[in-house]
Order: sequence, then structure tokens, then C-alpha cells
Amino acid sequence: MNSKKNIKLGKNKFYLTILFICFVLFNFYTHVKSKIIESEKFVEIKILDKVSSKNSKLELEIGKEKKFKDLIIKALKCKNSEFDDNPEITAYLQVKDLSNKSNDEVFVFNGWTFSSSPSIKPFDHPIYDIWLTKCF
Repeated sequence: MNSKKNIKLGKNKFYLTILFICFVLFNFYTHVKSKIIESEKFVEIKILDKVSSKNSKLELEIGKEKKFKDLIIKALKCKNSEFDDNPEITAYLQVKDLSNKSNDEVFVFNGWTFSSSPSIKPFDHPIYDIWLTKCF
């Protein structure tokens, strides 16, 4: 009689262990899924026309190209930092210059840009300057 209680107790521990593992995996899955859903969908940049000295604000949807005068700009990724004291915004941008007819397949800028330090990898263009302002 005593051995039947031990078998039932062993089965209950096994089921509780399986239930606990399922609970942990479910919480991990929902956490990862919420991080994917919370990723930013838009990038906001400011473009300075050096000739006219005019500033323009442009909102780009992630993964889609947008034309601005002689430029085609595409944002592939954007991320806000998780630190509150000094927020850092990073984005991966690709920029083509349509006025350059000799080689229209080459990007004039293709890389990561940072909101706090645009000079790390600068966008070097004779007419336009681009600054990253936010991701949302």
C-alpha cells in the first residue's frame, strides 16, 4: 500500500515538472513574440538642402523606398536604445542619387547611421545632408 502512494507522488511530481516547463516556454515565446511586434515600423529623418538651406522632415516606412527630389531613400532597420538616460537611435539606410546617370545602381550611402553621432559614418553628398531623428 505504501508503494502505491509513492508511485502516485512520483507521477504528480512528473506532471508538475512538465507543467512548469510548459509555463516557462510559453512565457519565453510570448516575450520574444512581443519584442518582434514592438519593433519600429517607421524612421523619421531630416534632410538639409545645402543649396537652398531648407530643412525637410521625411518619414520612411521600414523596407520601402521613398523618393525625395533626386534621392531614393530606403530604411531597412531602425532601433531605439533601451537606455533612458541617453537615448540612441540607430538605423540602416540606403540612399541612391538619381542625378548620377553614369552609375544609377550604386548607393551613395549604404550603412548604419546614429542619431547622436552622424559623423561616425557620414552621409557625404554635395547637395544634401541627412540626420536620423527617431524611430516609431
